[in-house]
Amino acid sequence: MNLIAPLITPDTTLLDLSFSSKKKLFEHAADLFAQTHGLKSTDIFTSLFERERLGSTALGYGIAIPHGRIKGLKDACGAFYRLKNPLEFDAPDNQPVRLCFILLVPKDANERHLQILGELAQLFGDEAMRTRMLDAATPADLIALLGAWSS
Repeated sequence: MNLIAPLITPDTTLLDLSFSSKKKLFEHAADLFAQTHGLKSTDIFTSLFERERLGSTALGYGIAIPHGRIKGLKDACGAFYRLKNPLEFDAPDNQPVRLCFILLVPKDANERHLQILGELAQLFGDEAMRTRMLDAATPADLIALLGAWSS
């Protein structure tokens, strides 16, 4: 069992969506988390946007892990986005982003937050796994793929 698989559901695994900017992606994610977790979308958007202003959450290889701390959130939660059209994310390798895992953690989460981010970096660092994520046909296929992965 890994720390990533329990964070996503069929409702938070979104394949082949298009956004015109990071801002639009963050707005969509904020609305999604507001619906699925009963949070304020403005709090989520602000947290994601402010974190991104500190420095890009893109890792390179077409991957980004935007993340934010949310007051009132009980447990970490995530959303997986596979983008139909890659988005510019100021990545270190200048590659646009196609795979994006948005992570929200409770305001005071520290060690667990870092463990999840570390596991996400390992997951996305695996070239074969990235290819399988890009090729997954359905949200259920992608969830199964993440569930079978171990660091």
